[in-house]
Amino acid sequence: MTRTKDDGIAARVAAQDWAALAAELDAYGSALTGRLLDSGACRGISQLFDEPEHFRTTVDMARHRFGSGCYRYFTHDLPEPVRALREAFYPRLLPIAREWAGRLGRPAPWPDDLDEWLRMCHGAGQSRSAQILLRYGPGDWNALHRDVFGDMLFPLQVVVGLDTPGEDFTGGEFVMTEQRPRAQSRGFSTTLPQGHGLVFTTRDRPVAGKRGWSNGPMRHGVSTVRSGRRHTLGLVFHDAS
Repeated sequence: MTRTKDDGIAARVAAQDWAALAAELDAYGSALTGRLLDSGACRGISQLFDEPEHFRTTVDMARHRFGSGCYRYFTHDLPEPVRALREAFYPRLLPIAREWAGRLGRPAPWPDDLDEWLRMCHGAGQSRSAQILLRYGPGDWNALHRDVFGDMLFPLQVVVGLDTPGEDFTGGEFVMTEQRPRAQSRGFSTTLPQGHGLVFTTRDRPVAGKRGWSNGPMRHGVSTVRSGRRHTLGLVFHDAS
């Protein structure tokens, strides 16, 4: 793929309706953005999966009982579109993260600058890149989980769809469940259009109740892909131990 500058990625992220996205995150713990990448950029990123020099490790999900399929963690030398997306999202997500921390009475250690935050992660022993490229084929799926890699945690992350649902693959919806106090868990599913992002909670979301705010624990995964091939890009705003 072409290694050029961000090609308008920062502007497209900035142009999203962030008030509406924040409200949807408050209500459901996830929110679908408008289009961030064109089809050519999506194909370029998905094709990186077959270029091992971009990745520090590969995980076979079935081997680890995480589901079925394969994902690869990028090195810190990120391809330009991946770097641009992460840098563009961080300042937009930061006010939401701080607001959520305030509601839940938690520390909000995240500085204004992403690089400074990553240096803090590294200083705490979380020094491995957590940006991820995932590939699913027929019958593959991802078990419900959280991407918590240590004490240094950013509460929001983003997944970007790189293929077209209904054309490149069927099935493979993004799934979230919310554990509710003294009640059955609630589920959400989202079909992720090509080039669009889904912002979602890493761990939990604030839930308003009669006695104030409490945390609503949430997990995410992917339903079974019925046909074709599905690629997604995962943007995580803390590094791994």
